[in-house]
Amino acid sequence: MHKNLLYIILFTAFISCNTKKKKSPTAFFAGEIVNPTSDYVVLHKDDKIIDSCKLDKNNRFAFNLNSIVEGLYHFDHNPELQYVYLKQGDSLMIRLNTSDFDESLVFSGIGEETNNFLLEMFLAYEEESPIINSYYILNPKKFSSKIDSLRQIKLNLLQELKTEVKLSDKSLEIINANIDYNYYAFLEKYPFKHKQRIGKKEVEKLPENFYDYRKNLDFNKKSLTYFRPYYNFMKYHFGNLSYMSCANICENHPESFTKQLHYNKHKLKLIDSLVIEKGLRDNLFRFVAMDYLLNTHDNDVNNNLFIKEFHNLSENNKHISEINSLYKSIQNLQPKLKIPNLTVYNTEDKKVYLQDICKDKNVILYFWSGTRKKHFNNITKRVKSLESKKNSEYVFYGINLNTDSKRWLSMIDNKDLDRKNQYRAINDKVLSDALIVDKLNKVIVIKDGVIIDAFSNVYKSF
Repeated sequence: MHKNLLYIILFTAFISCNTKKKKSPTAFFAGEIVNPTSDYVVLHKDDKIIDSCKLDKNNRFAFNLNSIVEGLYHFDHNPELQYVYLKQGDSLMIRLNTSDFDESLVFSGIGEETNNFLLEMFLAYEEESPIINSYYILNPKKFSSKIDSLRQIKLNLLQELKTEVKLSDKSLEIINANIDYNYYAFLEKYPFKHKQRIGKKEVEKLPENFYDYRKNLDFNKKSLTYFRPYYNFMKYHFGNLSYMSCANICENHPESFTKQLHYNKHKLKLIDSLVIEKGLRDNLFRFVAMDYLLNTHDNDVNNNLFIKEFHNLSENNKHISEINSLYKSIQNLQPKLKIPNLTVYNTEDKKVYLQDICKDKNVILYFWSGTRKKHFNNITKRVKSLESKKNSEYVFYGINLNTDSKRWLSMIDNKDLDRKNQYRAINDKVLSDALIVDKLNKVIVIKDGVIIDAFSNVYKSF
């Protein structure tokens, strides 16, 4: 306690980063990062950056926040992030070690109770998740009983907290939502996980009261729009509703209809009919579009039908340019088209065109990054195995993302890779967007400069 008090006294002397200090800041948020992985701590409200602060020589940061709106924020220290609840009058401090980010995080000062409780719940859910996964083999009644018991334990802990500390109505709303929607999500996933675990083809009939909590769902809570438990629940919920709706209405559907056009159109229409709050509505529409376009790999005709429906129902979506860009990239990666003519560096630091290096050859493009050492080791081992076996008629070209030239060449040589088969992106984002490198296990199969399959997997497709 003495150490924490000393930190708070020290940090109250700091000025806010990127903002002018006022005499009476409405909230103070500061801390120390042990083993920092970035120079900055960035504070967000919903999807907007509120402020950023560079760590000082002692790896400390401090924010003085004026005219603060009470609610849930999140701070990130790349590549990690975590929630922080702030309200007027809070003077909050954290200390964490990036080697064990969430487990080492502790809040102290005015406002610590809400934040430590939310953090304890987060860690409890992480610990419970594998246990709950083992429950999916149970029948619906037993599974529901297990979930209810776990939820009740958290509600009892909250009741204890309320007897010790006065919590604001808004903080209680967040805490209750954190408890409820985490457990409701397990119930939404149950019929599909259970079917998978017991090896049945059809979803089991559920008791009438299994989804009783749905009677009290609120699809338009602006304060929860960017709260992950609430948002994740909504994704599972609309997936569940769409599946059941499709199963009951659509005739002669294939067994794998969850990846088909009409299933995703069901999702869009259900979201359109139930969700009014624009932030949640836009984000859910975006999720459906990204999931369909990236994971279904449907034909061009169906993709076009889907994007028309998306525009029709969500024409003013704030993510519209991102979705349109992804759709255009997918159109450019259809079979029988030439690979997009992007420029890359070769190992002699010269710019070359992808169409030129793939011309008149059978090529498999794979991708790697210097920041992902384990992936680099695994994929180079996999490629060498494929080169020596039945796929030897292909030449494998590695395309590096996000690595400086010197380190890139060093990694190539350390793995004894053929330099003439290695290339580096000039602009990582441009190349990743154009070739839709959303997963590093993705490979693109090309014959004579023409795309055969732009969405293959280096481990599953050969």
